[in-house]
Amino acid sequence: MGMGRVLLFVVLLGWVGVASAADQCPLLRQQQSASEVATRIAAAACDEHLRWQRPFITPDGRIASGQVWEGEARGLEAGGAPWRQVARYWQEAGLLGRTDAAGASDCSYAVTNPAYPGLGCRGFVIDTPWSAAFVSWVMQRAGVPAFRGSAGHFDYVRAARRDPEGSPYRFLDPMATAPATGDMLCYVRTQRVYGHAGLAALIDSGATGLNMHCDVVAAVNPGGDGKAYLVGGNVQQAVTMRVLNLNAAGRFWSLPRRSEGDPACSPEAPSACDFNRQDWAVLLQLKPQDALAKLGPVEAPRWLPTPPVQQTCCVNCVVGSGVPRCPSAGGQPLPTAPDPED
Repeated sequence: MGMGRVLLFVVLLGWVGVASAADQCPLLRQQQSASEVATRIAAAACDEHLRWQRPFITPDGRIASGQVWEGEARGLEAGGAPWRQVARYWQEAGLLGRTDAAGASDCSYAVTNPAYPGLGCRGFVIDTPWSAAFVSWVMQRAGVPAFRGSAGHFDYVRAARRDPEGSPYRFLDPMATAPATGDMLCYVRTQRVYGHAGLAALIDSGATGLNMHCDVVAAVNPGGDGKAYLVGGNVQQAVTMRVLNLNAAGRFWSLPRRSEGDPACSPEAPSACDFNRQDWAVLLQLKPQDALAKLGPVEAPRWLPTPPVQQTCCVNCVVGSGVPRCPSAGGQPLPTAPDPED
């Protein structure tokens, strides 16, 4: 082999190494029926990330890509409206019936009827935080035993702390624990900085709510690249990947963390403008497969097409749909949308 071919082979080999060390989602999305619960969690999250055209945040906290956003009418991979997909997370996670937010009742019909404008549902998606609905949908789709979906991350974070035997997750310090596929990394979304100890103390005190956000760990150090790849919903209004650095021990390294008195992001303080700079307070570590099996079935669920949900009433009705309007605030039904022949 000539020197030129040797050099080409070395370059190609290096390129293959880089490719194997990059985002694993294109490979993981094909493993939604894997035997391991952790793999199914990553596969479900990855499949959605690719559906949303792969937006991501770099290790230095910079948004490197973003093509579609929650309120748009099109743009998902292979077509589709992002807002309808978010509504599907709510519906298939079983959370639509648990919220009385304006427009939520419009979503069950909008999800299964692409021609339906669903303006009420679209407004609900835009106005209502949906990151916990996304996580709940991922866990439900992956068949995680004993996971109780919620519209608020704090509920399953608290369950891991207060019910360590009954939760599929363990409540651990994110700075002292190496992340693995299927885990969740969570931060507190308030002005006050809690940290791991502060969040534990708050839960132990009996708190019933706290604004939080959790990302799903999809892959860790693939190909030895020293990176963790996490996927979260409603991150910059999309299903977005976050890439974080790891040290030689496999723990988070140089993870930007907020502290009391930090300056706000502004043109005068560009160093504070980092989308990874958060109050990272807990790593929810997924229990091993044998421990999960003690909580419930760990077999991959058999997914069938979601049957259409009959809408009993509508808020923003389509002329000729035949669907009656929902009752007004006074309890009196509003007129049914007229038929186009009338």
